[in-house]
Amino acid sequence: MKPDPIQHITLHGFNNLTKTLSFNMYDICYTRTKEEREAYIEYIDEQYNADRLTGILKNVSDIIGAHVLNIAQQDYVPQGASVTVLVSEGPVIEVPDASLDESPGPLPDNIVLQLDKSHITVHTYPEYHPNEGISTFRADIDVSTCGEISPLKALNYLIHSFDTDIMTIDYRTRGFTRDISGQKLFIDHEISSIQNYIPDEIQARYDMIDVNVYQEHIFHTKCKLKQFDLDNYLFGYTKDKLTAEEREEITARLKLEMDEIYYGKNMDRN
Repeated sequence: MKPDPIQHITLHGFNNLTKTLSFNMYDICYTRTKEEREAYIEYIDEQYNADRLTGILKNVSDIIGAHVLNIAQQDYVPQGASVTVLVSEGPVIEVPDASLDESPGPLPDNIVLQLDKSHITVHTYPEYHPNEGISTFRADIDVSTCGEISPLKALNYLIHSFDTDIMTIDYRTRGFTRDISGQKLFIDHEISSIQNYIPDEIQARYDMIDVNVYQEHIFHTKCKLKQFDLDNYLFGYTKDKLTAEEREEITARLKLEMDEIYYGKNMDRN
């Protein structure tokens, strides 16, 4: 049985489907000296410390209509941070029909739906390669919900919360719920692509690849910035301070790093 995209499905009991959104982002920077690497890591640790990440996850919980039960947060030494938020069913202000549509979700200004037995987590991973001169900041966010709404409605806000060069996004459903006749439902909304939950102006900025397994309700989208401006990848100075040869070499290193992350494999460095 396929869900009706317009009408709500009458269920037997609670919606037991588990829906999980995994949002993975990368920020890449060229740091040619030890001092630049340390300064970049310090900057990232300050920009994305546990307190700020907690604020982001609280906004996610508002968007998906969750009530925060507990928050655990930690800043790590020498770098990185983690936050875990346990959430439960929140107050239902309104259940709009559009909640089942494939469309970008709202930015944090209202509560829209309910969920239960759910959690939201984020972990950050600042790192660098001392020989190649490349520093990378990665953040992994998981939004796992039970109930009617898809956590994909939080994707628009998450994209706006991070300045990112590369994104990998996964969405999947697990378990099942039943309609009133007892028939199992393994997904309760139509979805053809994660891209449909990303605003047009964001899509225009990225190259995107979909790898979907529709029969298993597994959806995967990779995104890489189209435009490249070397000034956006230098830390503490601009490209006019470099020779033409230096600009060419650094650009090649950065683009190779981005391609390896985007395609998920090591490439020929010769």
